[in-house]
Amino acid sequence: MRKFFKFDDYGTNYRRETIAGLTTFLTMSYIIVVNPGILEAAGIPKGPSTVATIIAAVVGSLIMAFYAKRPFAIAPYMGENAFIAFTVVLSLGASWQAGITAVLIGGVVFVLITLFGIRAWFARAIPHNLKFAFVVGIGLFLTFIGLIETGLVVKPTGSVVPVGIGKITSPQVLLALFGFMLMSALMIRKIKGAIMIGILLTAVLAYVLKAIGLQLPDVNLPQSVVSIPPSLAPIAFQFDFATVFTIGFLPVLLTIFLMDFVDTIGTLIGVSARAGFLDQDGNLPEIEKPMLADAIATVVGACCGTTTTGTYIESAAGIEEGGRTGFTTLVTATLFLLALFFTPIVTAIPKCAYGPALIIVGILMIDSIKNIDFSDLTELIPAFFTIIFMSFTYNLGIGITAGFVSYPIIKTISGRAKEVEIGAWILGAISLIFYIFYPYHQ
Repeated sequence: MRKFFKFDDYGTNYRRETIAGLTTFLTMSYIIVVNPGILEAAGIPKGPSTVATIIAAVVGSLIMAFYAKRPFAIAPYMGENAFIAFTVVLSLGASWQAGITAVLIGGVVFVLITLFGIRAWFARAIPHNLKFAFVVGIGLFLTFIGLIETGLVVKPTGSVVPVGIGKITSPQVLLALFGFMLMSALMIRKIKGAIMIGILLTAVLAYVLKAIGLQLPDVNLPQSVVSIPPSLAPIAFQFDFATVFTIGFLPVLLTIFLMDFVDTIGTLIGVSARAGFLDQDGNLPEIEKPMLADAIATVVGACCGTTTTGTYIESAAGIEEGGRTGFTTLVTATLFLLALFFTPIVTAIPKCAYGPALIIVGILMIDSIKNIDFSDLTELIPAFFTIIFMSFTYNLGIGITAGFVSYPIIKTISGRAKEVEIGAWILGAISLIFYIFYPYHQ
């Protein structure tokens, strides 16, 4: 196993990789609850949807572990699930079966263009400074998620201000601050597994305080240990090709395709840069392998009845714990598989425990900003657009496409259009189409 995953080449070991895999799982296990909860609004039964979510994560992560051999966990994407539930079904009136069918078609197309090397070619065409902007943007996005999950940042009721500080004196926020300080102290002292230790100790403290009567509405003690997975039959292979293959459904199909396309490229490059996997040109060697893993996982997930699946930015938490090989992802996949039978325990990890970990990872990822060329405004402006839109719109795809669109435009108006590679021009055009069809909030 050590030889297969090349532990010696990466200077790692079983303990480090295991801790990294557990950390990644703890920071992304919320998807087991959140994804079925969102899709339930579209009429997809929560029980079977939970099983579909886990199966997609297990299959995708196992392919990533053994084929791509990268420490990148896979699961159904946030954002794409909300698009299917609230836009495709509730707003446009289509069936959830049509939405899942669109996901399947997108996955099949991704498998094909990955096998033909098209996705890898596009990834290599991304400008160097934008690649590091992805890292910074992902870091700020993770931080924003962590701040919201912990209650440190809230949307003020009845206020024109979009965000504000939460109630610092509330028990849940204080627990989150405790977890953040604990993780920070452990990392400063270079304690291995600092993030994982912080998550677990904060969770245990939350359970204890809840048990003695403290009001912690978001902390729920598990009512049981083992659960029997429900059947997938109600949602598996429930496709509606007749609706999808119509002119009116084309914008939906295109939007789903483009959202996954840009999210995957940005996330892979972002977490790869943090792990030190990029070469001297800023490219990820053999990027087609992790791309194929997420494409196949999307197909499998759609067959099971869930939405677009891809590399998770929370993998950065495991990378910060030292995860460098596919063994990290193997551990995460194994834990997802066990979650099929121990869902009550897994879903009991409170937000105040895993939220601080996302903030910590964001702090560490901001480091990549020093690799962006601040002396060249034609490089800095697109990078800036990428960073601010990734974090401030709460959507990675919006930020990534903002960079793709603005880069060739800025270069052209500066008289430096020759510096833009053909692939970057095509990415800019694709991103422009994305903005034309994207369902904007009113």
